Parts: sequence; C-alpha cells; structure tokens
Amino acid sequence: MQAVPDIPPVIGEFRAPPPAPVAPAERIETLDVLRGFALLGILLVNMALFSWPCYDLFMANQPWTTRADVAADWLVRIFAEGKFISLFSFLFGLGMAIQMERAAARGAGFVGRYARRLLALLAIGLAHAFLIWEGDILVVYALFGFLLLAFRYRRPTTLLVWAGICLVLPVLIYALLAAMMTLATFVPGAAESIQKELAATNAWYEQASAENLRAFAHGNLAEVFAQRARNVLFLYQYVWYYAPMFFAMFLFGLYAGRRRLLHDLEANLGFIRRTLGWGLALGLPANLIYTVTYAVADPASASPLWVVSAATLAVGGPALCLAYAAGLTLLLRRPGAHQWLHPLAAVGRMALTNYLLQSVVCTTLFYSYGLGWYGSVGRAPGVVLALIIYAAQIPFSVWWLKRFRFGPMEWLWRTLTYARRQPMRL
Repeated sequence: MQAVPDIPPVIGEFRAPPPAPVAPAERIETLDVLRGFALLGILLVNMALFSWPCYDLFMANQPWTTRADVAADWLVRIFAEGKFISLFSFLFGLGMAIQMERAAARGAGFVGRYARRLLALLAIGLAHAFLIWEGDILVVYALFGFLLLAFRYRRPTTLLVWAGICLVLPVLIYALLAAMMTLATFVPGAAESIQKELAATNAWYEQASAENLRAFAHGNLAEVFAQRARNVLFLYQYVWYYAPMFFAMFLFGLYAGRRRLLHDLEANLGFIRRTLGWGLALGLPANLIYTVTYAVADPASASPLWVVSAATLAVGGPALCLAYAAGLTLLLRRPGAHQWLHPLAAVGRMALTNYLLQSVVCTTLFYSYGLGWYGSVGRAPGVVLALIIYAAQIPFSVWWLKRFRFGPMEWLWRTLTYARRQPMRL
C-alpha cells in the first residue's frame, strides 16, 4: 500500500465554496445601469401591445388618429423600438461571458448550472406569457440561451460573422417573399388570387382584433385567459422575424464580454467613443428610414417597402442600441452624471422583477379585471403612463435593495438555479 503524502492541515481541509450568486459588491455597476435604462425603453415600446390588440399592430393598422399620438408613435419607433430590447439582449450575452469567467476563476462547472438557470427562466417566462401578458420575451431568451452555449468558445471573429448573418436573415426572408409575390403576379390569374388571399387575411385580422378587444376590455376572467393563450400562440409564429436580431445581440454581448470591454474602461475608451460615433451616424438615419417606410407601406401587400423597413431596422436597431450603451458608459465616468444615473443600477439589479411588475401593473390598468382601459388609451398618453410607471420603479427598487439582497423574482430565479434557498435579507 502506498503511503499517503503529508498534506498541510489548511490545504487538506480546504473545500471550494459551493457556487453562489455574485455578491452585490462584486457587480459591475455600468451593466446594472444599462439594464435599468433598457427597461424604460422596453416599457415605452410594450405599452402599445399592453393597450391594443396585437393583430392591429402586426398589420400596421395602428389606431392612432391625433397628431400627438402619431408624433409619439414616430418618436418611439425612431428612438426605442428594436433598440432597448437589443440592448437587453446584448447584456444577456455579456452576462453569460461574465458568468463563464467567474466560474472558471473558481474552478467550478458552468454549463450545468447555466442550463438550470435557463430552464428556470423558461418556466418563469411561460407563466408570464400564459398567466399575465402575451408579449413575454423570456421564453425566447431561455430557448436561444441554450443555442448561445454552442458559441461560448468560438473565436471573437466567428461571433461577429454569425451576428451579421443573424441580422441579415430576416431581411433575406422578407426579400424572398416579396420577390415570389412579385413574380407570381406575372402568372395568369395569380394576381387576382393573391389579392383575394390578402383580402381574406386582412379580414381575418380585423375579426381577430375585434374579438381581442372585446375579450380584454369587457370579458370575464376565463375569456381573458383564453384570448391571451390564442395571442401567445399567434405571436410565437413570428419568432423567425425577431429572434435572429435578439440572438445577434447575444453574440455581440458575448464578444464584448470575451474582449472584457467593460471590465477595463480606461483601456477601451477609444473603442467605446468610436462605437458611440458610428452608432449614431448609422442608427439615426436608418431608424428614420425604417419609421417612414413602415408608415407608408401597404400592410395588405408584399410591398418592397417592407424589405427596406426590415433592412433599416436590422441596421438601425443594433447601431443605436450600441450607441446608447457607449454613451451611458461614458456618462457614468462623469461624477455629476453618475449621481443622476446611479439609481438606475437598482432598477437593473431587479430587472426580472421590474419587467414582470410592468406587466402586472399594465394588465391591471388595461384589462377588464382591472380598470378596463384596454383600447381607449392613445399612443401619447401611453408614453406618459410608461414614464410614470418607470419613475415609480426607481425609488421602489432603491428602497427594496436597501433591505434585501435580491428582488423577489431574482431570489426565486437564483433559488431554482442553485437548487437551494438563497438568503434574502441583507
């Protein structure tokens, strides 16, 4: 029998600490501020879907009639739509890179725990979608988070190439559909058949919209739940369009995390400033073109303008998103701006709680089991309402985190991820 070598007592008794959530002091404040800021834009965009039928919005049959509503809709499309959800997606990918790095530093496994994290997020997302609000994005994040695992060790250049492919993919699909519709018009009798089919589809959308409006504004609880389930299944049909953009931003975030762009700001200031400049130069005109083409394109036809609209959003959304991220990062280095922006970090630390809380508050305001405002709030009042709700979330988040380690849903998410109850109070 071999002799067991002597082991110094301290080393012999050492055990690696079990995996645990990152302590508040170890968090990167810039990321929390960006996450909190993204929640504002997400609410501004989501307010239309909270208060009006998804069928109207997808057919570009917006019910905005006043000048104030139209102006508010244009501003939201130019500066918010596709930008803040892209920023949130970017932070999701960046978060995975940081978690990988910290797991490697501890010598702990990563994939198993991250998979549990995604499964927990999937369960929360499904509950959110079918029990609270149809516009949930957590399910898509969870499912595509598993795909992101396959890219965790790919070279940075490969990440950028695949991100570009994902951004172009929906545009190519739109272009192919438009080309097929155009070619079909040269076939005898095909043009009339296409027009009849489009008219029938538009009539179905109008009927579905009317039923949606009745159920959410006046229906009983069972009718609301049934309508929500139909809407969720309807919206899942369009995953092919918006999920590639989200996944592209996952990859950009993973790239930024692998390059440690936000870990050492001083060394990357030049890159961050260039990102701000190029993001504004590309993002502002692209988003203006997107908004104009979206407004004038015929929703009942396969107009080439829809291809232009999709292409400019594919460029403008990520570009302006990265400009926002770069601009806020630079602002946070200034003491005066930091003082004003710091409370957003609390909103970002409770991002999951605040995202779900927005759904609870808005559905209570709009649906029949609450105040029943559904279908009666225009775009401009909706923007004001979104600002009020978000403004209330800032002091609430600061107050909560002075007493607790996590937001309520963050605590649940971590408890499910680590398969043990997490300490809640500070």
